[in-house]
Parts: sequence; C-alpha cells; structure tokens
Amino acid sequence: MDQPLWLRCEKKEFEHRAALSPANAKKLIDAGFQISVERDTQRIFNDDEYAAVGCTLVEHNSWPNAPAGTLIIGLKELEISETPIPHTHIQFAHAYKNQAGWKDVLGRFHRGGGTLYDLEFLTDETGRRVAAFGFHAGFAGAAVGALALAAQKQSVKLGKLEPYENEDAMVKDVAGKVGPEINKVRVLVIGALGRCGRGAVELFRKIGVPEDNILKWDLPETAKGGPFDEILDVDIFVNCIYLSSQIPSFVTKDTINAAGPSRRLRVVVDVSCDTTNPFNPIPIYNINTTFSQPCVDVPLSAGLPPVEVVSIDHLPTLLPREASEQFSTDLLPSLLQLPRRQEARVWLEAEELFKKKTAEAVA
Repeated sequence: MDQPLWLRCEKKEFEHRAALSPANAKKLIDAGFQISVERDTQRIFNDDEYAAVGCTLVEHNSWPNAPAGTLIIGLKELEISETPIPHTHIQFAHAYKNQAGWKDVLGRFHRGGGTLYDLEFLTDETGRRVAAFGFHAGFAGAAVGALALAAQKQSVKLGKLEPYENEDAMVKDVAGKVGPEINKVRVLVIGALGRCGRGAVELFRKIGVPEDNILKWDLPETAKGGPFDEILDVDIFVNCIYLSSQIPSFVTKDTINAAGPSRRLRVVVDVSCDTTNPFNPIPIYNINTTFSQPCVDVPLSAGLPPVEVVSIDHLPTLLPREASEQFSTDLLPSLLQLPRRQEARVWLEAEELFKKKTAEAVA
C-alpha cells in the first residue's frame, strides 16, 4: 500500500497535543503506511516514542519540503502566510464558518493546488464527528473556570496555566484551590448533552460541586431564545454548544449591567470559542485568551462586580497525553481509509465541502 503520512509540529504556543499518538502510528505502519514525524520538543510525546515504533524522524517544521503526494496531518491552524499550499492537509483550519481570515486560508490552498480535509468536518453516516476533543475541552474549560473563580475570590487574576499529567492531577489541584466553598458554587452548562458539555459536568462533579448546583441545559432549555436571566444567577457559566447558524445571544453586556451589583455571575467559559464568528451568542468579549493570560475582563458599568471570560481555543492541551490518545484512537479508523480516500465516504464528503467553501472564498 505504501501510503505516506507526515505528522507536522504544532506552531501554536502552548500546544502540546498531537493528532497521531505513537501507539496509533504503529498501527498505521503495520497497515502499510510510511510515517514521517517532525521533531518537536513541545509535543507531549517524545520523538523517541515515535522512532521506537518505526516512524522516520524529520526536521522540525519541514513539511513544506515534503515530497508531492505526501499527506500532512496536524491539529491547529498553520501559521499565517500568503505562500500557496500544494500538499493535502488534515487539520483544524477554522475556515468554514466565516471566521476571521477564512478566505486567506482557503485561498492559499486554491493557489497552490492543495486540498484541506478539515478534522472538524469528518463525520460518520449519522453526521457525528468521527473524532473530537470535546470531552477534554469541556473538562478542562470547567477546571479553568473554577480556578478563575477561586482566584477572583482572593481578589487576584488567574495566572499562567500549565498542563496536567492526567485528569486526577487536575481534579486534585482545582478542588484544593477552590476549597470548602465548592459546596456553595453554582454552575450552568449549556450544551450539556454533547461531548463537551458532558466533560464540563464531569469536572464539576469530580471537584465536589453538588449535583443540584449543576444546571444542565441543552436544546429544550434554550428553545425559548436568549438572553437568559438564569445565567446571571450562577457563579460560572460554561458554553459548550456547536454553533452552525445565528441564534439569539445567551448573555450580553446590557443584561449583565442591568442585573446590578447583586448579580451572581463571575466567570464565563466559552469552550465553543466562536470569538470571530459573526453569530457568536456571547458578544461580551472579542479576543481569544491564552494559557499565559487565561481571562479577560468584560467592560461593565462602574461599581459592578467583575465578570471574566475564559476563551482559550485549545483547552484540551491542559490534558495533552490523554486528549491526544483519545482523539488519535477515534481518528484511526478513518486514517486507515486514506489509501482509498477517493471512494471512502468520510474523505469524499470532506473534499467536497472543501471545494464548496474554497469556491465561495475565491468568488
């Protein structure tokens, strides 16, 4: 079969995850793939772990020089550039929902003759994504929200975040920092029935938030349309929805200001992170936050208690090994179909969507 696949490094700061784990790279090699792996000191898996299972190590960030016909796989978007892209890339591009710069991203592929298989839009027969970081995104997002609340109660701003060795270590740290007050914390998760929402709910349970204090909302609860006053009556609001079209805002600066000084809401975690999407249902902030600066203040009227927003767009990298292993395992069956991608439904549909969106971008 002799299918070449190239795992590129991640250039996004603090991104420690990998689209392909060493264990699943070995399974692809056993199936006839030739796997090249860029050296990367930032990746959670050591280079030696890949070499030990038969991968060929190549220079850091050398994918532009990969042989024609080599498929390039990564996670986060490529660095901003105007250079045409001739290769086929498998990654999250954040370019299909009119996000900022989407035409520039797709224009690079158009000019270079390359193809994009966007990981966000690889779906099974029912329309469900074949692989997603949703659970770990929600789990980590809820953790950061709890840490931000704990810091705020001490009149300080949450500082730089560091990855955790595993979920247990994260739970222990967060629960310890929130302390006994956890029994009084009240939270609301919108999108609670999805992967992401389930992750957020699970974190809150594990750190000790009482079950009655975890409000779990999904389509039935939001059907009436926002803004929702209930959001103002919790300490932490976590948004986990998948946004595909315009919907009424969940919360606005006006509703926060109108709630006055008795308002309970202190932290908003936008795991969905549709920051530059024109349909963002949380129009109270306009930047992505980072691991070095996890929170941004919402500008409010004078004299009101603060509201901070967490809008980190790669939260699962706080649990990089577990998140990568789970994602890679879920993606493996589709990767095994790559040699037959001209007849495999998941890849055919992804390519058709790419062509459709690219035509819109260059029109």
